[in-house]
Amino acid sequence: MGESFKTQRITGMAVDPIHVGAGGGRLGRVDQSIVRDPVTHVPKIPGSSLAGVYRAYAAMAKDKYPDCAGQGQPDKQGKGGHCGKPECPICTVFGFARSAGGGFAGLAAFSDAQVLLFPVATREGPVWITCPGAMRLVTGDFPDLEDHVIFRPQAGSALNLGWLLLQVKQYGNGQDPGPVLNGLEIPEYIRQHLAAVSDKIFSHVVNSNLEVRTSVSINPETGAAEEGALFTYEALPRSTVLLWEVISKNPAHFKVGNVAVAAVKDTDEVFNVVAAAHPYMECLGIGGMGTRGMGRLRVLSPRATPQQPAAPEPTGGA
Repeated sequence: MGESFKTQRITGMAVDPIHVGAGGGRLGRVDQSIVRDPVTHVPKIPGSSLAGVYRAYAAMAKDKYPDCAGQGQPDKQGKGGHCGKPECPICTVFGFARSAGGGFAGLAAFSDAQVLLFPVATREGPVWITCPGAMRLVTGDFPDLEDHVIFRPQAGSALNLGWLLLQVKQYGNGQDPGPVLNGLEIPEYIRQHLAAVSDKIFSHVVNSNLEVRTSVSINPETGAAEEGALFTYEALPRSTVLLWEVISKNPAHFKVGNVAVAAVKDTDEVFNVVAAAHPYMECLGIGGMGTRGMGRLRVLSPRATPQQPAAPEPTGGA
């Protein structure tokens, strides 16, 4: 039956600012904030958001839109919704909750998209910042960095990261992120302007340099700004580099009802269905505020992770 699963690591670059809202407004710096990791407080794109967007765009690519996209609920007459057929590439790869034989969890799973490189305006021009916690998503092992300084290929005078001024130190042994990132097809102009800070400083740098826009609701009757409807919202800035993983499960280990999956034969075919959404992400985008110039995400380098954990012999299942 082959491998039980395969993990593909994907990097993407924000072509536009990306706003994946935390849900509702809140008091503070902005009215509509974006989702953050509860531990690091660094913004991220939840895997559930990725899964929904991937499903919708893959359904477009496979000519299964709109019935097999979205939540798949039928209309009031019971028509439409997910087909739930074992020969449907969308329902088998992304799952469904309604069929005569019950639901199916799907053959693809998505991690959260984490910030790998974050662009910051400095007196030398844009510099893309990373940290040990982000680099460990790529290498699995990266040394901790000293607080209160910024690391670059050469030591020099202090460098500003927005409002924050840090002394520049040279990379120590194994602290240069460049060689590791060379294998991810990240654009050359970004790899030539890298710097690294500690995990503690990284969160402050990112949250202090998010893009914040101000907007206002329009009264449809008057065509003018509605009183009291001024609001602000934040977003990851363009050219932010994100990293996420797609786990493709072996279709031979699963059944839809009591029928073998016929739409895809192995983990590579599962990922091919997922990857059909990539060109759409750069055109149609992800997250909110898409009508205000936000959301487009360019996929840079889908590739298998170098080390796959050993899997037990398959025993079948449904």
